[in-house]
Amino acid sequence: MRASRLLFILTTLQARGRASARALADEYGVSLRTIYRDVDALSAAGIPIYSERGNQGGYRLLDGYRTRLNGMSALEAEVLFLSGLSGQAAELGLDAACASARDKLLAALPADVREGTSKMRLRFHLDVPGWFEASERPACLPQLAQAVWGEQPIRIRYRSWKGENERELDPLGIVLKGGAWYLVARCGADVRTYRVSRILDLQLLDGHIERTSDFDLPAYWAENARRFEQEQHPEQATLRLSPWGIKMMEAFLPPYSVTHATIGEAGQDGWRTVTLPVGPVRHAAYELLRFGAEAEVLAPEALRSHIGQIARTLAQRYATTQDTPVGDGPMPSTMRSTVDCCDTPLP
Repeated sequence: MRASRLLFILTTLQARGRASARALADEYGVSLRTIYRDVDALSAAGIPIYSERGNQGGYRLLDGYRTRLNGMSALEAEVLFLSGLSGQAAELGLDAACASARDKLLAALPADVREGTSKMRLRFHLDVPGWFEASERPACLPQLAQAVWGEQPIRIRYRSWKGENERELDPLGIVLKGGAWYLVARCGADVRTYRVSRILDLQLLDGHIERTSDFDLPAYWAENARRFEQEQHPEQATLRLSPWGIKMMEAFLPPYSVTHATIGEAGQDGWRTVTLPVGPVRHAAYELLRFGAEAEVLAPEALRSHIGQIARTLAQRYATTQDTPVGDGPMPSTMRSTVDCCDTPLP
């Protein structure tokens, strides 16, 4: 335990440059006295660690001191290789650097640990895009990554839903979400999100952007995603779903609607009343029509009326000389395969 803690202190100081005793104690879950003893032990072992007083003080290593990569457990090394996104690194133009870092890490690891990392790469694979979706490969992505890393302002020609326009941005970060790349950038005083595949032209500008120390990319993205999902589902709908409809909720509805759905008890016919968030009327109508005759919208009335109008239009368009009642006969093979797949690892 103590050896692990000493290594933690050493690598933390090397990575951050400076850390207070209180921060080290809180992060590792030990007392201040324990950190004091550990720092004394590191100094006695010849590690050039010293303290600075004042509000901005703390422990730090002598400038230029670096420790070699050691003390890494086999599991830590294997997880490190598991988290490597080599394909995405290539799209960012970092494939050569990624391969070089991997080779250097392998060379520094003991033989038994190297064997574990090879097994990890052979037995686990990360496929980012969702089913039936292709991963985007924007041509400007390497250049954009260069701008983000170099903190360089850019000018883009961007195609939004409202049309094309030019904007000068301060790029703050890049996010990969479900196979799609997004740019987080400051536009004037606001921080906004842009889909990289909609950037028609990109130009690096002279200068250097000023990053605020309080900007946290993961925190911004989490809040932005939460707000976006709420904005896309401003309404509440109440409907009845058959047993098959209940089973297909995750396949037919977005995760946000499924997560926030309230499902009632089954009636004698097996149908359940479900209340869930949906988008605007037109969008919600076409989304819920995926259930076919396995769903009945009860409220709001505007949504029920709109679906009814669509159903009447479809009935007229597909009218035949001899109508077949909906639900009669065996389930089509395509539907059977969809239902069966809910019980298998594939969607």
